[in-house]
Amino acid sequence: MSEGARSGALPLAGDRAASAAARRSGGTLAKARRAFLAYLFILPTIALLAVFMYYPAVSALYHSFFDWDGFTQATFVGLGNFAAMAVDDTMRAAAVNVLKLAAFAMIISVTVPLIVARLILSLPGARAQYAFRVLFVIPLVLPQVVIYLIWKSLYDPNFGLLNQLLMTLGVQSPPAWLGDPNIALYAVMGIGFPWVDGFALLIFTAGLQSISREIIDAAAIDGAGPVERFRRIELPLVIGQIKLILVLNMIWTIQNFTSIFILTQGGPGTSTMVPGMALYQASFQNDRMGYACAIGMAMFLVMLVLTYINLRYIRSESDFAPRGGATAPGAALAKA
Repeated sequence: MSEGARSGALPLAGDRAASAAARRSGGTLAKARRAFLAYLFILPTIALLAVFMYYPAVSALYHSFFDWDGFTQATFVGLGNFAAMAVDDTMRAAAVNVLKLAAFAMIISVTVPLIVARLILSLPGARAQYAFRVLFVIPLVLPQVVIYLIWKSLYDPNFGLLNQLLMTLGVQSPPAWLGDPNIALYAVMGIGFPWVDGFALLIFTAGLQSISREIIDAAAIDGAGPVERFRRIELPLVIGQIKLILVLNMIWTIQNFTSIFILTQGGPGTSTMVPGMALYQASFQNDRMGYACAIGMAMFLVMLVLTYINLRYIRSESDFAPRGGATAPGAALAKA
């Protein structure tokens, strides 16, 4: 190549390199502009979350170490609020009650909706299955406050439908369901009978429907009946849904406040007291905001530990399946 050709080729190569660098720079700037616009659009949401969720949580953690009434100057007490909880008879009763409610809720929330979901899927015809799903899901549209008020009227010792029915059957002195400290907590447990939660029902229905038809057909060929198929195949394959329902119900039960506030206010005495109600009374009735913050932090730590245990030690079939692959039919049938 001549000297002139080489000198002409060098500027051309330099122009191409400059053009490529300009395109890269332009692409980087375009990406930065798009990212800026994206963050600009979500900025109001982030601001609202920071003001109404993250700031109160951080403030509660901070004030849990102070003696504070919510208005005047706070006094640092270290772990004094947490030590006071350990010797508080009300909190002890609340802890025992919430353990009973949580154990009952976890058992009921898994067993009853799962069995009903399996029965619905056993119905002949898609229309019948759809109709029953709708019937069980309709109560979800009702506000929880309305449901609790209805049950409170049913439990009324003088005019409640339940006691009227018992007197019709010959019971001379029907119980005061929410007024007797010996049975008030069990009356609270009875709310929602027959305990077919529509949300859990939909979750379990989706889980059962997602099981491969090949597995079900192979089990039928091997002679597995409906009960054996449910116990050996379907139940292990919906452990993921069971974990979800357990975690959610555990959190809901520990945080529960609305039902107790409407029905009993924690009484009679402390027979139905729960941590959420104790937190409310400490903060808004007794002006012990720092102590209430400590109760909230204790509730958070308990929920965090229980959620970790649930996710760490309860494993589904998919947790042990090869990454990127579904559970093989043979693996499920091997246990049958």
